[in-house]
Amino acid sequence: MKKITYIIIVFCVFVSNAQNQIPGEKQNESTLFQNAKIVTVTGEIIEKGHLGISQGIIDYIGTSAPEKQYINKINLNGKHIYPGFIALNSTLGLVEVDAVRASDDESEIGIFNPNIRSIIAYNAESKIVETMRMNGVLLAQVTPRGGVVSGSSSVVQLDAWNWEDAAIKTDEGIHVNWPSAYSRGSRWTPGPRTLSPSTTYLSNVERIKSVFHNAKNYLNDTNKEDLRLRSMQGLFNGSQTLYLHLNNKRQIQDASSFFKSLGIEKVVLVGAREAHLIPEFLKEHNILVVAAHPHRLPSSEDADVKEAFNLGKKLDEAGVVFGIDVRGQMERMNTRNLPFYAGSFVGHGLSYNTAVKSLTINAAMILGIDDKYGSLEVGKSATFFVSEGDALDMRTNIVHSAYIDGRELELVTHQTKLRDKYLEKVERNN
Repeated sequence: MKKITYIIIVFCVFVSNAQNQIPGEKQNESTLFQNAKIVTVTGEIIEKGHLGISQGIIDYIGTSAPEKQYINKINLNGKHIYPGFIALNSTLGLVEVDAVRASDDESEIGIFNPNIRSIIAYNAESKIVETMRMNGVLLAQVTPRGGVVSGSSSVVQLDAWNWEDAAIKTDEGIHVNWPSAYSRGSRWTPGPRTLSPSTTYLSNVERIKSVFHNAKNYLNDTNKEDLRLRSMQGLFNGSQTLYLHLNNKRQIQDASSFFKSLGIEKVVLVGAREAHLIPEFLKEHNILVVAAHPHRLPSSEDADVKEAFNLGKKLDEAGVVFGIDVRGQMERMNTRNLPFYAGSFVGHGLSYNTAVKSLTINAAMILGIDDKYGSLEVGKSATFFVSEGDALDMRTNIVHSAYIDGRELELVTHQTKLRDKYLEKVERNN
């Protein structure tokens, strides 16, 4: 009995200390943002521009004041306006504390799980989710992990009461982890762990091919009911995207060729560290890339030490359209560094405009939401943020305010509360 009482007390304390997010109220009044540097993404950067929003939609962008009268006017005094950044291949809201199994819902038991839906496990009130908005990350692709076929991902906006309110596009793609063509062997094997061709590669590939052949044949089989195969039908009718998680050139060519032969047109590579080596192949098959972020180690012992940082430039020079993958160590917490991943690419030769596109319109194109998000254009959603300066530079990416569908967000986190608390202590002692 005492143990039960103790657990209840601990739970109540945890809940009482939890950060309660309060989603912004629906925008019912018109607002004009004046004297701002507007990074439209799809057009020219507008110095000292004006941006007007009404009912959650952008209805004016220009260099001069509009004729329309807006109820609210905000003078930004040269601050920068960017479209909301989009995190690709994230597990935001799926894990709260890595060491607490009950809060970890990023993967399921089993190898082939195309019917798993990440969206129903998404926790809109995650403390980690709210920290994203402080750096301008306002949208995210919530992606399952594990197995060979992990399940379906969905797109969410990061200001919601629950997953139903957060969802922008549900079950938009199926994720496949293509087997590696090479192996280093076990760490317990005597001698050096040299890279060699995998002895199980071909058999693993055949298993995947068998599953997808069955899924395609399921379209014409009206006498069988299989929830797993039925959940993959969107890949064949074009309503879903196939995300291939892989890295080396052989994987890319083998996997892409196979799925294209099945008639799956919407294929996106995730990770793809060697994608820049076969640009003609990617362009021929109209394949987009979610490129591995630069804050990582080189892929092999003999690789250029700056290989990761040069990937963005190489993909751009090859004419490959790409977004940035946030997967890596401490990926949920580090997703807030997404703008700085792009900034690191810029520091190693990628053009600034292309870097911003990789976080905005390119990511929106990959997810199929570019009709509403990803750029600042009349008729699109008023999802943007205001920064004190360059949003790709950690020294100047100081978010002044942020909006999702016109709703102003509450930029308060557990960290900002602690900051304010101890700043007050310092001021008192002075």
